[in-house]
Amino acid sequence: MAAAMGGKLPGPASGTVPANAYTMQSNPIVVIGEQYIAPYPVDLKIQHTVFTVAENNFDITDVNDNPIFKVKNKLFSFPDRRVLLDAAGNPLVSLKQKILSVHRRWRVFRGESDKSSDFLFSVRKSSLVHLKMRTKTTTTTTLDVFLASNTSESLPDFKITEGWRDSSCTIFAGDAIIAQ
Repeated sequence: MAAAMGGKLPGPASGTVPANAYTMQSNPIVVIGEQYIAPYPVDLKIQHTVFTVAENNFDITDVNDNPIFKVKNKLFSFPDRRVLLDAAGNPLVSLKQKILSVHRRWRVFRGESDKSSDFLFSVRKSSLVHLKMRTKTTTTTTLDVFLASNTSESLPDFKITEGWRDSSCTIFAGDAIIAQ
């Protein structure tokens, strides 16, 4: 129930985590808050809750439909802006699309802020010419994530590969998978 109130992520379901299925990093990178780091796998689902001319909102739940996060998206805001909320409706981060960006870059800020002091990270497509890798079962998009402290952006802090057809996502820190 803590997750529903904006607290920690839910614990693993009894018997669902086989031994040695997941090894938590000894020094995990905290971007938003330690309460969102789980020492066990947590499966999440995205469900649209509102789709109107003005809004496109959705909920992020665990596999038992317990609310974990919510996303509010105003369809005609300029620049494009989304807010990630905890299950209780408290704003965690604001995602703002950078205008006139070649890579379609998004900048992410703490809460509903857009102050440079609250800047956390940016996300962009991995290449200028975006080619989707296609296989029989999936189409993959790769994103680069740069933490605010990585001002040179010579190497991303994280890479995200998204498989839209099979509704999957893998997050890498270097060569290590840290979320899937």
